[in-house]
Amino acid sequence: MTTSGLDALFDGLGKTLTVPEVASLLGMTKQGIYHWLRDGVIPGYKVGATWFILRDELKETLRAGANSRPAEGENKED
Repeated sequence: MTTSGLDALFDGLGKTLTVPEVASLLGMTKQGIYHWLRDGVIPGYKVGATWFILRDELKETLRAGANSRPAEGENKED
């Protein structure tokens, strides 16, 4: 089984991530992550004043937003 770069990025992380962990993981500021959470760019759950991000939901969101080149033979959008 081949491990993708995305799987390697998330390897060893707990099932629940904090904003500082996600910011470090993605090379962003905490404020940038808070903006993404508020705008619904990435999934998260707010309990009181604290945001929690589920590792697998974040990974799938990133995977769905990948801008990889289409495989040969696939139709390209105009």
